[in-house]
Amino acid sequence: MNISTMDARFFEWLAALEARHLANLRVPEVTRALRALSSAYVERRRHATGPSAGSQVAGALDTAGKRAAFALFYAPLHFLAVTAVVRAHGAEGPPPKTIVDLGCGTGAAGAAWALAVEPMPTVLGLDRHPWAIEETRWTYRQLGIRGRVRQEDVTRTVPVRRGDSVVAAYVLNELPEAARIRLEDRLYDTAAHGGRVLIIEPIARTIAPWWEGFAARFAGIGGRSEEWRVPLGLPPLLEKFDRAAGLQHRELTFRSLFV
Repeated sequence: MNISTMDARFFEWLAALEARHLANLRVPEVTRALRALSSAYVERRRHATGPSAGSQVAGALDTAGKRAAFALFYAPLHFLAVTAVVRAHGAEGPPPKTIVDLGCGTGAAGAAWALAVEPMPTVLGLDRHPWAIEETRWTYRQLGIRGRVRQEDVTRTVPVRRGDSVVAAYVLNELPEAARIRLEDRLYDTAAHGGRVLIIEPIARTIAPWWEGFAARFAGIGGRSEEWRVPLGLPPLLEKFDRAAGLQHRELTFRSLFV
């Protein structure tokens, strides 16, 4: 991905993230937390074979360092992943009235889609974690997004109206099997009734062993499943943490389903 083609607001957001999350933390503290998050993900790839594997990452946001590492490093990568899919599939048009961001985290996924659309739609961010709610509100303000945020369990309700679009980025793999199936059914119903649905998950098959059957189901209503390996030149902020944590991201890898 050619980072230079990104909207200027993306780089302004990165600078604001640095100021926000490094105000009370030193770079080495965030780097250690980033290593811890990365190690937890590697462990999941090795051992996540059961339907309740998402419970292994329940402590991902349990310290200020981990929250900062997620916001500074992984959230921008999620933003770039959504941007890549939206650009590749022309998902910016026709413009949706509302983008519903399920399990919004820091709001990066919904914001990425919204910034690609003219006129800019409203974004509704939904998440259970109190920190995620406040961080998403801050993200929307920084990026000039017209958005609302609600603390809500996305497996219980998906408040989507006809003409809306839905993004679920790195969410389904976190859920126990029964909850994931409930959400899958709601996403399928949304797509079957004309809503656009974008789902992004890690590429590791052990993280999402259910993906093939999931994608096959959506293929019947026009869903397109793809694996992405996007050459990536990281922005300076991300490159600094990537190098310090020994992660060496030369490409952005993920899988997507778009209906």
